[in-house]
Amino acid sequence: MCAGASDFSDVPHLDHVKVVSTMNYGAAFPACRAVVHHGGAGTTAAGLRAGVPTLILSTDLDQTLWGARIKRLKVGTARRLSATTQKTLLADLRTILEPEYSARAREVATQMTKPAESAAKTADLLEKLARLKRAG
Repeated sequence: MCAGASDFSDVPHLDHVKVVSTMNYGAAFPACRAVVHHGGAGTTAAGLRAGVPTLILSTDLDQTLWGARIKRLKVGTARRLSATTQKTLLADLRTILEPEYSARAREVATQMTKPAESAAKTADLLEKLARLKRAG
C-alpha cells in the first residue's frame, strides 16, 4: 500500500500488508493482478500502461471522471470511496479479476504512449506554441 501523504501510523500493521510512502508505479504495477487507487490522472495512466485491471475509489470530481473512463474502456470499475464497504470492495475486486478485464487491460496498454514519448511530444508542442506566439 502506497501511503503517499497519508499518515497510517495509527493503523495496525499486518504481516501481509506493506505500507510505503512512495512507489515506482512503473516497476510495481506490472507485477500486480489489479491496481486499486484514488483515480488521479497519473496513477490511472500508470495503471493503464501496466496493462492490469483498475479499481478506482474516488474522492474528487476529476477522479470520478477517470473512473467513468475506466469503466467505459472495460479495463476496471469505479465507485466513490465514501460508498465503499467490505462487501462492495470484494465484489468490485472479483469483477475486475475476471479474465476479460485483464485481457482488455493488456490490449489498452499496447495503445498507451510511453511517458518519455509523452514528455517529448509535450515539449515539442509547447515550443511550437511559443514560436507561434512570437511570430504572431
